[in-house]
Amino acid sequence: MEEVFLVKAYVMINTRPGKETEIIKEISKMPEVSEVHRVFGPFDIVVEIKSSSMEAIVDLIFEKIRKIDGIEKTITAITAEYEIDVHDMPI
Repeated sequence: MEEVFLVKAYVMINTRPGKETEIIKEISKMPEVSEVHRVFGPFDIVVEIKSSSMEAIVDLIFEKIRKIDGIEKTITAITAEYEIDVHDMPI
């Protein structure tokens, strides 16, 4: 049976210089993580996470992601609504 995701969030991460690759590898191992991107702009990494509960999202961020060596700051945006899945749209 496929797991149903009720909560989706985006975590924007600032890292110490030179730690991005190591942090991406560590975050990519987490089963709740659906996407990890190294980005330009005010953040170094953006992570999409999906979970079945808000409590699981909070635990993931505070107990796992924020404890990774090299992470200096995180900002989390939890989605309010889920409108469309662009992967279902024809290109």
